[in-house]
Amino acid sequence: MEKLQFLMDAAPLIVTVVAIGTAGWAFTTWLRIKNGYPLDGSWGQALYPQRNDETIERVKLLSQENAQLRAELGSIKDRLANVERIVTDSSHSLDREIEQLRGRAN
Repeated sequence: MEKLQFLMDAAPLIVTVVAIGTAGWAFTTWLRIKNGYPLDGSWGQALYPQRNDETIERVKLLSQENAQLRAELGSIKDRLANVERIVTDSSHSLDREIEQLRGRAN
């Protein structure tokens, strides 16, 4: 009898917690739909991913930009390697290389 009375006293609290959790879930789902985010399933997979022309074009543009940035990063790495080589070489060998380059230019 005592356990039943405890459940009857705790029922409003339990209902309130469940209602707040459900309302929060519904609100975040509404925000995702409103802002164009794909909905996630229970394991994080996208439900009904958007596959319209705008999204496909956006992915192409981002892929092109990614390729350009990777190429730029590669050239920057090459330049950095040359700067590191210049800084770490002894001045004697650097002077000799500069003079050889000057001789080729003339």
